[in-house]
Amino acid sequence: MKRFALTVASVLGLTVGNVLAWSNHSFAAYRAFEKMPEVANAAPVGVEPLEAFLKAQEKAIETLLASQEVWAKSHLEVYPPRPATLAFKANAAQTDAVRRLAFLMALRVAPNSRFALYLQPDPWGPAPAAAQLLAHSAVNTLPEQPNSTYRFTAIRAAESVSPLAVLASATDEPDYGLDINLWEDSPSEWGKIYGFGALPFGNPALYFSTQAPFHMGFYQEDRILYLAAPFLEKTFPLLRIHQYSSLAALAFRTGHAYWGWRFTGLALHYVEDLTQPYHASLSPGNSSAKLIGINLMAMAGLPRMKNEMIVLLSNRHLALEKYQNQLIFNAAQAKHETAIEKVLRNSDEDASYPAWSDLYARDVVSHQSYALGNQLTDILVDTLPPAYVSDPAFDFGVKESGIDLVAQLDRQGPDQQANAVQRTKFDNAIAELLGNFGAHSRNAVRGILKAGATKSSSPNG
Repeated sequence: MKRFALTVASVLGLTVGNVLAWSNHSFAAYRAFEKMPEVANAAPVGVEPLEAFLKAQEKAIETLLASQEVWAKSHLEVYPPRPATLAFKANAAQTDAVRRLAFLMALRVAPNSRFALYLQPDPWGPAPAAAQLLAHSAVNTLPEQPNSTYRFTAIRAAESVSPLAVLASATDEPDYGLDINLWEDSPSEWGKIYGFGALPFGNPALYFSTQAPFHMGFYQEDRILYLAAPFLEKTFPLLRIHQYSSLAALAFRTGHAYWGWRFTGLALHYVEDLTQPYHASLSPGNSSAKLIGINLMAMAGLPRMKNEMIVLLSNRHLALEKYQNQLIFNAAQAKHETAIEKVLRNSDEDASYPAWSDLYARDVVSHQSYALGNQLTDILVDTLPPAYVSDPAFDFGVKESGIDLVAQLDRQGPDQQANAVQRTKFDNAIAELLGNFGAHSRNAVRGILKAGATKSSSPNG
């Protein structure tokens, strides 16, 4: 069992390189909410620094964060309790900087997280003026990547901004370093005291992979895999969803609508991550029996199939994200609406799901996403160039910056009609996933607004 767990760990360690799930959540979130009345018709809100919210509500925050700890202990199957020394304590005499640090450490997020006053502009809107732009490092603690499409604009305290822009921008924010190096074997001071233990999977030496256990949730795997590799259950998107959604509700109830919308966006990020099958399944396209068989061969000294599976999983994950991001970004640049934009804002299916709850992301979102994994993988493999998704000798991650999947598929192949049919299947599969992204995001917003007992059209208090 121990050797099997090590093999599973190696699979996870090499397939979490792309732990950002959907590339830039804000692009899809703008479309998902632009026609939702609770968001689109909400009155502008006044921008407020995090320190101001914390100071105004520090006693209520102390009570809330204590209740979050009680909730986590009773609702999460595997939960390392927060050290008592990290509990947030109200103290009117402490400085804004000390209060802010205490809050971030009580949440057990990276204390160097920026929480800057910023927006990501709607890619369908006008390009921001150069004078409005913020440096990448002002918002994101992770290094800026080549050919980045991120654009951050500065906003000021007391400025009036739209809830749609605040919400959509915040849906991408957890990928800006909030969940980095939180483990005792991480190269950080905070990881040593947060109490999460060692990184359950991934490579602690890689700056991005340490966030994976907060952004992936393997809730639907066969029980035999959990028994063989119990660390699979050490994932925490439900924790983050509960923390941020309850903070959002508090902010709405107490008249801090800016932080109500922003915390809502933070919570949504983790819900949306789980709509991506490669974040809800250990190995989409491979059964538990196959994983066990490959493991047995590796244990017998024949690791080739295991090594090839690792490469193919990583390549397929990366190729899916590359193609999806290109579709959304290209449509915005061309101002040409596609089926993806339409399905993202289509709310017809929202009411077909259960009402929002603390465990909705596990019981509804990841269950649906996991079930789509095998079919998605089959379509992906049949559509994209075999070198990218079926050749274990090819490393997509190394070559990604020079690959234009949309252009390659546009050129078609010798059997253009057959290729066009297959590409339509792939586009439809991505549209289905993004339709789920939109529906679950809106259901979460409805649940959070209800918990906040607020009329979203009311002015900020």
